[in-house]
Amino acid sequence: MALLAAATLSAQLPKNFYAWWNKPQIVRDLNLSPGQREQIRSTVQQYRPHLLNVRAAVNQAEMALAEQFDRTPVDPGKTNEAIERLVDARSDLTRTLSQMSLKLRLILNEQQWQTLQRRRPLPGEPPVQSPEPGDQK
Repeated sequence: MALLAAATLSAQLPKNFYAWWNKPQIVRDLNLSPGQREQIRSTVQQYRPHLLNVRAAVNQAEMALAEQFDRTPVDPGKTNEAIERLVDARSDLTRTLSQMSLKLRLILNEQQWQTLQRRRPLPGEPPVQSPEPGDQK
């Protein structure tokens, strides 16, 4: 069960995805125009309802799979069906997040994109913070 939980956590988001638009320091560092900020806000709002639904579907599919693994005896047919539902739900989540990411990427210019990539946290690490003005290293 612990392995299933660990796999669940790592499978929630596509690789390198994080909600950078909610990080005030990153938004400030990107020097977004008011128009870009509005486009980003609108894009995130547009995807929010569907993201909530697909995340709920992933959670439900994970619980259904866990229930199948907890049965004695395990029914391979029902367990495989639960696996397929989970695969489909995760696929939908990945597709939705990737499509939203594409829309957000198209809002940024090349310099902003490069800045965002430098700020992207490595797996398991917190986001990189910019030095505060006046900090000398």
